[in-house]
Order: sequence, then structure tokens, then C-alpha cells
Amino acid sequence: MSRPITLFTGQWADLPLAELAPLARRMGYDGLELACWGDHFNVQRALHEPGYCAAQRALLDAHGLRCLAIGNHLVGQAVCDLIDARHQAILPTHVWGDGDPEGVRQRAAAELSDTARAAAKFGVKTVTGFTGSSIWHSIYAFPPTPQSFWDAGFADFGRRFSPILEVFDRCGVDFALEVHPTEIAFDIASSERALAAVNQHPRFGFNFDPSHLGYQGVDYIRFIRQFGPRIFHAHMKDVWWGRGDGTVGTFGGHTSFGDARRSWDFRSVGRGMIDFESLIVALNDVGYAGPLSIEWEDARMDRVHGATESAAFCRRLDFAPAHGAFDAAFDQSRQAGMAGSA
Repeated sequence: MSRPITLFTGQWADLPLAELAPLARRMGYDGLELACWGDHFNVQRALHEPGYCAAQRALLDAHGLRCLAIGNHLVGQAVCDLIDARHQAILPTHVWGDGDPEGVRQRAAAELSDTARAAAKFGVKTVTGFTGSSIWHSIYAFPPTPQSFWDAGFADFGRRFSPILEVFDRCGVDFALEVHPTEIAFDIASSERALAAVNQHPRFGFNFDPSHLGYQGVDYIRFIRQFGPRIFHAHMKDVWWGRGDGTVGTFGGHTSFGDARRSWDFRSVGRGMIDFESLIVALNDVGYAGPLSIEWEDARMDRVHGATESAAFCRRLDFAPAHGAFDAAFDQSRQAGMAGSA
């Protein structure tokens, strides 16, 4: 059996779940990766409101949809970040509080821990999300940045996330970091350092998303093969690069997505430059059996059109791994054994 095709609801949070669920089914999805914003999945209601989880589950069931992951990227971003005014717009009011940066970070850590508890209560074993980073601002290394500065940033991540991961462990839930610019891990090298910073904690792994790696020049197929057992979830998202008019580079030039000057931009799945054929082969080779969750982002395309074609593309592309060697039938001893048992 091939993998379930799911839709990450983060980019659809303007639609109530009661509207999105039937739409997702019509677009061809088997399930939803519920975001913890909009009304799709509320962590505190899940923990404290009797009947909330059952009602959300019943809504999904009514439309033949599954939920295999909960996404809490926005809160996770604030755990390690240098907090500024932008965070207020993405955080729940009770996490932002008075906006004091360290208080925000601590409340975000508590909310992410509660997300593990809520996911377990909802019957979901994976939470996808972000970590934020205290050292992302130093990415270009000027003023001159010694490794000790970056070491301190990874140590900060380890101190803040290790207690969160202990809660995940007690709940039997995995945390899957979406490796992504602005996070503590944004390529293969930084992912290795992030794992080391949490002492290879068994509940810390990755939400593989090739779109954040390809335009950086990172080998996203190698990422799969290197971190195979740590890939807890997979986002299907496409990207093109090497485009634009030559005035905007990899760092984006402070332009918005969809600006024709950009050298890279996200595309509807199948319309960019990601080699999804090799990607599926690699996921099969490392034994990944989880969902293919489409995170649909394309500034140039109607989202219903794009999400519909993306579901169809992934369903057509995916295939179950082989259960034996294709040339096993040539083995004469196997044929004789089968004849003798007949």
C-alpha cells in the first residue's frame, strides 16, 4: 500500500475546519496535518475541554479523513528565537503575554510541551514544528563569528529543548523539526549539530521538506539517506531556483514571495525543480512509511487548483516498496522448492 496523502492546514487557517475538511476530501486528500492555529487544533482546548478531541475527530471521520500529525510551528519558533514584534502576530495571546522576550520563550516551551500532551490525547504520534534559533542572525558570520559563538547557540537550543523532549518521550510522541532557514537546523551540517545538542534524543527528528534545501544547494536526497531513521514526517513542497532577473540572490533581497525578481520561489508540487522520483525512491530505501503531507505554497497560483493537482501528482508518483528482489523468480532452487511444496 502506498502512503496516505495529507494536507498541512497551516496555509488554510482562514477557513474553519468544518469548511476545509470537505474541501480537502474533494481535492483528493486522505487526511489532514492539523495546524495549531485558526480553529483547526487548539492545544489548550484539547487538554481541558471535555469532548473537544472527540468532536474534532468526528469532524474528520465524517469526511473520511485521518490525522497523522499535529503542526505547531508558530509556537515552536518562539522557543529559541530572539523575540521581536513579529512574534506577537503569530503567537497565541497567552504565550505572548507581556512580550518580555525570556517570558515569551518560556511560555512557548510550556505550550510546545502541552502540544505533546494534546497530541497524545488526540491519538497522534507526531508533532511537526520549528525551534527558532538564537544564532540565525549571525548566518553570514560578520562581524567575524568564532565557532564558540555558534556552539553557545546550539547549547542554548539543547538546554531549552531537552526538557521539552522529555515530555514528548513521556507522552510517546515524536517531535519532527522542519529543517528550514531561521531554525537551529537548516541544512545537513546544522542538523548534525542539532542532534548532538540534544544528545541524539530518540524523540527528536525531522520533518523532511526538500523545498527548503534545494535552493540552498543542499543535497536533499543525501539528507534522506543520512538521517533516514530520524525522518518522522515528510512535507511535499516544490521550489524553483536560478530564476529572477539577476537582481535578487539566495538571501531574498527583502522581496516578497511571488516577486518576479526573486532567484527562487516556492511552486505547486510537480511544477518546480525538486526531483520527486528520486525522493520517493530514497524514502522507500530508508523505510519511511509515514504520510506524504503537502504543504502547498505557490504565490502565483489559485490554492484550490494547486492543492488539487499536488494531491494527484503525489498519488501518481508514490508507490509501495518491493517485498522481494525482482529477479528472484530466476532462481532455479526457489522454483524447485515451490514445485515440491505444491
